[in-house]
Amino acid sequence: MDLDVARARADTPGCAEVAHFNNAGAALPPTPVTEAVIKHLRAEAHYGGYEAAEAAAQAVQRPYDAIATLIGCDPDEIAVVENATRAWDMAFYGLRFAPGDRILTARAEYASNVIAFLQVAKRTGAVVEVVDDDARGQLDVEDLHRRLRAPGPPARLVAITHVPMQGGLVNPAVEIGEACREAGVPFLLDACQSVGQLRIDVAEIGCDLLSATGRKYLRAPRGTGFLYVSRRFLPHLEPPLLDLHSASWPEPDKYEIRPDARRFETWEGNIAAKIGLGVAVDYALSFGLDAIEARVTTLAARLRARLASLPGVSVHDRGARHCGIVTFTVEGAPARQVRDELRAARINTSVATAASARFDLPSRGLDELIRASVHYYNTEDEQELLCERLRRPRRP
Repeated sequence: MDLDVARARADTPGCAEVAHFNNAGAALPPTPVTEAVIKHLRAEAHYGGYEAAEAAAQAVQRPYDAIATLIGCDPDEIAVVENATRAWDMAFYGLRFAPGDRILTARAEYASNVIAFLQVAKRTGAVVEVVDDDARGQLDVEDLHRRLRAPGPPARLVAITHVPMQGGLVNPAVEIGEACREAGVPFLLDACQSVGQLRIDVAEIGCDLLSATGRKYLRAPRGTGFLYVSRRFLPHLEPPLLDLHSASWPEPDKYEIRPDARRFETWEGNIAAKIGLGVAVDYALSFGLDAIEARVTTLAARLRARLASLPGVSVHDRGARHCGIVTFTVEGAPARQVRDELRAARINTSVATAASARFDLPSRGLDELIRASVHYYNTEDEQELLCERLRRPRRP
């Protein structure tokens, strides 16, 4: 599918400053997003925070409608929060676990999620169980089926990262959803790296819960994220904390939790950033997620091939399906050194370490990787610039 790259680059001032291959960290925001945030901050300065929010009520509502369109749900199934970790935590810590309950996760799971698993396991006696990878390096769906059917203590949750931060792998979310529905086990999908670069349809995936951020592939401001909670699952999930936004106080000795997903929000928030999130989602929708996915995956496939052709460079992405994240190592050069040399040449990449993926990278004999994550505004010329810099001798 065609995508107007010239428009995207014209709307992205950062493209004139850097070759930005750190979109899995934080993408360059387009001008409409930046202007929307600044406009609201100026309104707060002139009229007051509460008054500016009331005047911008339609723009404050827009993220819910836009995100619902983006992932195929209803607006009342969306909570807008300050980041993906808070979204994921509000879902996970709202679940109840008993001794022996099993939490099933993937070998490529992200550190923050695993830390939460371990904390809850320590508190409750629940058990964290890692599903095997298949021969291609993605979650083994057959092993997941076996574990869901296993006798003994029940599986209470399947929690999977859709796109792990340490590689281009896309876990088979639709097949995982089918297995969870068949077993009657809740499915929490961490879509932090996939929303905004891949087409996401929660009905097709069949997840009960989905968390995501704004700052990565959606190109929204930092400090934005959202949680999807399916209407069918909402009655089974109570927020781990409440305030006067997530609940009401109808009588002195009684509170009532609100009936929609906004029970996972708090009253106070960054209104300017929230407005920016809505603008960013609309901006992505204006290109179309099918077109974005096609361009991102094509650019990433080309970059993998170019990197693999360079002497001393090894590409480490696994899985049957790949996305916009490309990971590699350079023989004899620490990842941080390569990242810093590229940054000095105004080429942004990042480093993924074993500390964030202890189930995965050490088992592959890897301590750290260089991560180059492409977006639709990147160009082949920028990729050539990256590869040309990697050909040059390393500094001692």
